[in-house]
Amino acid sequence: MVPLRTRPDPCPDAVVSALVPVSHAARLRVTGVVQGVGFRPFVHRLALRHGLGGWVRNNAGDVEIEIEGTTAAIVDFRTALQREAPPLARIERVEVESLPPAGRTAFEIRTSSLNSERRQPVSPDVALCPACERELCDPRDRRFGYAFITCTDCGPRFTVIEAMPYDRERTSMRVFPQCPDCEREYHDPAGRRFHSESNSCPRCGPHVWLQGDADGAAASRTGTEAIAAAARLLRAGLIVAIRGLGGFHLACDATNADAVSRLRERKRREAKPLAVMVRTLDDARALVTATAAEGELLSSRERPIVLVRRNADAPLARSIAPGLDTVGVMLAYTPLHHLLLAQAGRPLVMTSGNASDEPIAIANDDALRRLGGIADAFLLHDREIAARYDDSVLRCVGDTPLFIRRARGYAPLPVDLPLESPRPLVAVGALLKNTFTLVHGRRAWVSQHIGDLENLETLEHFQATLDDFRRLFRIRPEVAVRDLHPGYLSSHLAAELGCDRIIAVQHHHAHIAAVLAEHGHGGSTLGIAFDGTGYGDDGQVWGGEFLVADLAEYTRVGRLRYAPLPGGDAATRAPWRVARGYLALEPSLAGTFAPAFSGIDTHTLAIVDQQIAAGLNTPLASSMGRLFDAAAAILGVRTVARYEGQAAMELEALAGSRLAAPLPFPARQTPAGTWELDPLPLLAALGESVAHGKDRGALAAAFHESVAAAAAELAARCAVDRGLTTAALGGGCFQNARLSEGVRRRLEQRGLRVLVPRRLSPNDGAISYGQAAVATALLDREVRP
Repeated sequence: MVPLRTRPDPCPDAVVSALVPVSHAARLRVTGVVQGVGFRPFVHRLALRHGLGGWVRNNAGDVEIEIEGTTAAIVDFRTALQREAPPLARIERVEVESLPPAGRTAFEIRTSSLNSERRQPVSPDVALCPACERELCDPRDRRFGYAFITCTDCGPRFTVIEAMPYDRERTSMRVFPQCPDCEREYHDPAGRRFHSESNSCPRCGPHVWLQGDADGAAASRTGTEAIAAAARLLRAGLIVAIRGLGGFHLACDATNADAVSRLRERKRREAKPLAVMVRTLDDARALVTATAAEGELLSSRERPIVLVRRNADAPLARSIAPGLDTVGVMLAYTPLHHLLLAQAGRPLVMTSGNASDEPIAIANDDALRRLGGIADAFLLHDREIAARYDDSVLRCVGDTPLFIRRARGYAPLPVDLPLESPRPLVAVGALLKNTFTLVHGRRAWVSQHIGDLENLETLEHFQATLDDFRRLFRIRPEVAVRDLHPGYLSSHLAAELGCDRIIAVQHHHAHIAAVLAEHGHGGSTLGIAFDGTGYGDDGQVWGGEFLVADLAEYTRVGRLRYAPLPGGDAATRAPWRVARGYLALEPSLAGTFAPAFSGIDTHTLAIVDQQIAAGLNTPLASSMGRLFDAAAAILGVRTVARYEGQAAMELEALAGSRLAAPLPFPARQTPAGTWELDPLPLLAALGESVAHGKDRGALAAAFHESVAAAAAELAARCAVDRGLTTAALGGGCFQNARLSEGVRRRLEQRGLRVLVPRRLSPNDGAISYGQAAVATALLDREVRP
């Protein structure tokens, strides 16, 4: 067939394989996120507008179009295809070829073609669109108050899709036959619900009901009456479990301190921050001071939880986010949320529907069993959830969004690799904040947040989600990739997947490789990997690393000074233990370290000292995360933590935006020729300043500036020594906005290009993608001549 020629492509991200048409018929193959986003109805309307005949259909991995008409109409259609694509579509490539005209004048949507070898990106779930919200609130509309209103521009996708291509019979909506009115909408090319696979109404679609409400009348509570009753319970201070898009939330009145305390006690979530949901951006601004970038992120169609600075007079229970100056806020994203918040008339806590450390509940019976001791009532519905889906969490560093957790609204969109993998593979990720990544060619499907692989329920969630991804994206991995640590449960999982090869990747190399790969950077860079703990090549605990790295290999050129970590993992919940380990390096500093041990009895301190001296369960650690813990203990911020990272988060909050000068944090070369940052002078200076009564907030700010200045200085020195012009920042410590911005700014001032995480988190949620990138580079080297 003769290739077509078209006008210059209006979409710079698309790869177009054809130019201006020379015949009056053409076939187009559109690749990208083009199923489940209203693309076929859009194509139908576009063809009718341009007077073209032909057809459109899903073809497993793509959308296939045949059009026939005048040359000018075909050219205009091709241009409009990308300029006017539906808001949820992401066109990556359009291939065009000419056809002989067949005399077609009508245009139709054809039945999808199944192709077991094609792989198609799946659209994430997105928030209720403005048009559906208007109908939801319009008493004259037949969907007024209907909790499952949706159209081709909004609503569930990933959480209802069971197989591709995306048609109703392959979703959890297949059990709800459309009524005549919905059928007419479904077949009306002029309507917003033309071929909307989740289309329904109160007559034919899913229903909501309240179970277990306090007055015993739950059996009669359905629809809007059930939502109104749930709102009354929330206003009365009770806890309601709500079935949403990807699982259950546990909700209570965010302004009621007693209700929040009961929720924390029952959920066994003592101190971790709780998310708050409001209906509108104006409602959010009554609670937080949102920048323009934060407001835009809150209002985006993804509707993530956004960490925003809390207003001093915000009418929220102080226990929502104890010790922090930010609160996680999200706007309502489902019609059910809008209806409930309108009835409740106040902000609501919306936290994951689980007991601590377990996956969120998704099925009604599972929720009733697992959440029965937490919730006073259950707001349930009968649309089954095909994929477990937590809320995404982001914050802004300057004006740039930074992922803390990538899930609803973003996963499972692929994050392509710079290289094509010679073999399909699965990377199983880290022990904590786990995700996995499936790779075929350049395509890397990074899963939604799985959680910490520390119990049977989360392991089962991992396996079930991996099975779903393998089926949905038609990938049979031949290679498994795991962390270097042989004892991680994720490493054991890799061995059980039945792959014919396993590749181990060092934790911090994976952090840097993840940043390089998402930016498409294949060359060497100076990587700064700051996080809590990771298994090092020398068998010690790493976490404050300077690496010269590309995707395939790395050399460690600098690190934080090793210090004993008494108790190993137990030290992550006991910042005073970390401080004790640092003190063991220079016992003469005992006076300056004294505040770190306030409230710890002398007998316990003596036992830990003996443990350090004997080297019993006391690995050496170069962890930047643990250095933050030690500083927090010395400043009296926190000596005992209730969750990992609490001390560091509270230290950042204490520092705020105060100006401060760096304190001493020297670097020196080791006998092996690598660089070592010595934090003892910094910790001693903090302790001395505390003893002299200096403001702890100013000292917290000085600590941040000291780490940023020392890290940037050492990184720049190493980059110059090796002729590098690029630096990359990875690891969970770079969730700290002040640290991340401080290091980036200083490196750029020294003339380096700085790569930071954009599409994935800097924390362990990106490890699986980094593992996949390293394995792909290694496999690629093996097959190159």
